[in-house]
Amino acid sequence: MRVQPSRFEGEVTMSRIDELLTSIPTDLYINGEFRPSRSGERFDVYNPATGEVLTTVASAAPEDAAEALDLAVAAQEAWAATPPRTRSDILYRAFDLATTTYREDLALLMTLEMGKPLDQADGEVTYGASFLRWFAEEATRIRGDYFRIPEGHLQAIVVRRPVGPCLFITPWNFPLAMATRKAGPAFAAGNVAILKPSKETPLTSLFFAKIMHEAGLPAGVLAVIPSKSSRTITGPLIADPRLRKLSFTGSTAVGKALLKEASANVLRTSMELGGNAPFIVFEDADIDRAVEAAVATKLRNMGEACNAADHFFVHDDVYDEFTEKFTTALASQRVGDGTEDGVDVGPLVSQHQLDDVSGLVDRAVQAGAQITTGGRRIGEEGFFFEPTVITDIAHDAEIMTTEIFGPVAPVVRFSDEKDLVRIINADSVGLAGYFHTNSLPRILRLAEKLEIGMLGVNSATISNTAAPFGGMKQSGMGREGGKEGIEEYLETVYVGMPAPDLM
Repeated sequence: MRVQPSRFEGEVTMSRIDELLTSIPTDLYINGEFRPSRSGERFDVYNPATGEVLTTVASAAPEDAAEALDLAVAAQEAWAATPPRTRSDILYRAFDLATTTYREDLALLMTLEMGKPLDQADGEVTYGASFLRWFAEEATRIRGDYFRIPEGHLQAIVVRRPVGPCLFITPWNFPLAMATRKAGPAFAAGNVAILKPSKETPLTSLFFAKIMHEAGLPAGVLAVIPSKSSRTITGPLIADPRLRKLSFTGSTAVGKALLKEASANVLRTSMELGGNAPFIVFEDADIDRAVEAAVATKLRNMGEACNAADHFFVHDDVYDEFTEKFTTALASQRVGDGTEDGVDVGPLVSQHQLDDVSGLVDRAVQAGAQITTGGRRIGEEGFFFEPTVITDIAHDAEIMTTEIFGPVAPVVRFSDEKDLVRIINADSVGLAGYFHTNSLPRILRLAEKLEIGMLGVNSATISNTAAPFGGMKQSGMGREGGKEGIEEYLETVYVGMPAPDLM
């Protein structure tokens, strides 16, 4: 492992890394304690910058999952009855722990197990922890309603109450934020939960359990059960009628399969699925600003984000200028181990992900596309791929219709706005999109026409705790964050009784 000074205090030395890996929990978190799997099995967690094993983690067996649900069900009533202020205070304490006491540890841990550069990992600590603070505030604002129905003979009382035991299935690309974005509103609303993290990045989730435990979350309210065999864990949980809520972030294909399973018990679901975000540059755009935004939204998290820009549509009038500047900008990015100072782009998360991205690029070139920069794997150690710009691509090419999840940017020309909207809306997904223009009528027009759940205008970033995150069509259902986020974890009960003057 290459070790260089970082922007953190001191240096990211081997001894510091060893100390962190020795201190973090690697067992299952069930009933307020860390313990081994009942099967005794463990699995390896890898550093994508080197391909080497970081540590091993307990692999939950079906019996562990069953016990976690039993304990969650037993804890649900007491947790739901806990005063909202108490739940809020626990989330506030967790926020403080994440952003102060454990900030550097969390960031370094995410860099080690996922690969993102330290500054981006630190940014995820800020973003992920913000959901704990936001929903700490929302916990005390849950409201019902009271009104006379139009006919006058009944008084309506609307009660909001927790949905019940939840299952969270989270991905590897944002291991802290994907946990807090679900756990924050669930706990604020009075629900218990089981978290099944990705096998690529279980360490951050187990560290999150440690933080929640120190913040005072009661035993049984949260279980974290990583496993090398996800289906053996999640299948029985989803089939159990005591489970009331499933929240999943991941691919559309897996989301569809989970929805089929959830349908047996009409399980309430939130699905944040795949994206294929377009980035549009119109003829009146500020090109330098558009290039800066394009680099940021393409390369953040090495492009391994569901809301990353996947394909770039550039108007004929500015195509040459944008492509030349964009190519120059991507070619200047420093690729390396995320623990090094000054690294812009880290490794992809796994050999599998590297193979997928490389395959997409190779097939595009075989079909006639041109590479203006990048296009190759870097080195033999780790899973690095060069930031890449590809041109001369058809609108319906595989690389244009596939979520890339890597630092690869296909750039195509367009000339007509209506045709472009038709092409984009033909996609089966619609999570995020970005466009650059100085025309207010066009901005308003596209906001109404594009079948996309989140739009960034003249901007590279749109994700924020205070705003609803989610998409249209096969990009999923439900919203995370914002005032809408807690609604996903509440049931609505209507009580009708004789109007007071008729009693």
